[in-house]
Amino acid sequence: MAYRHPPENLDTLPASAMLSAADLAGMMGVSLNTVWRWAKAGRLPAPLRIGPNTTRWKAGEVRAALDRLAEAA
Repeated sequence: MAYRHPPENLDTLPASAMLSAADLAGMMGVSLNTVWRWAKAGRLPAPLRIGPNTTRWKAGEVRAALDRLAEAA
């Protein structure tokens, strides 16, 4: 389920929460294009295709990817 008003903090969501690109963009304060660019570059995990026109990211996988980026910096 995509959130109409995404939570302000990714850490408040269960690991299994499914987030749209718009959810992630809103939570991280970046554009939709940036979310997709980061996924393509491997900074974010690849999204899961859950329907013919629907992709989502698992909150736990996004958190883990962001943690790895923070440790590398």
